[in-house]
Amino acid sequence: MKNNKYIRFLIFITVNFLALAIGVWLMNDGPITNWYISLNKAPWTPDNWVFGAAWTTIMVLFSFYMTKLSFHYNFLNEKLMTLYIVQWILNVSWNYIFFNQHLVVIGLVSITLLWLLIGYFTFEHIKKIKWYTLLIVPYFIWMTIATSLNAYIVINN
Repeated sequence: MKNNKYIRFLIFITVNFLALAIGVWLMNDGPITNWYISLNKAPWTPDNWVFGAAWTTIMVLFSFYMTKLSFHYNFLNEKLMTLYIVQWILNVSWNYIFFNQHLVVIGLVSITLLWLLIGYFTFEHIKKIKWYTLLIVPYFIWMTIATSLNAYIVINN
């Protein structure tokens, strides 16, 4: 297991898609509820299908990114895994906070923390994994967009 990139990738992609599945379950039909539909949303809000396509792509790329990064640390490096787990929890919990509980301000705090963490992952490891950093850039860009969408809802509702 120590040097098997395929097993590491399989672990990361499984855990990442588990986050997506739990997040969808926790949002409880959020994007199609009357509450969400009636919100004043940002003019740049994508169609609902874009979210699924974006998250699928992001999680595949993030799995490759984490696999590559894991070879620059011990596989279960405490700092790396702690940051990864915090990212996972923030990602999953935002769905519950925002869509299920309708706590848009707390959702904004949560998503901002996630954006900062993904920014940290993006810029902290550039020297270690060089061009592989491009694999996390879509996640950072998407989190920038998602944070702006959440902020717009907070400000305009």
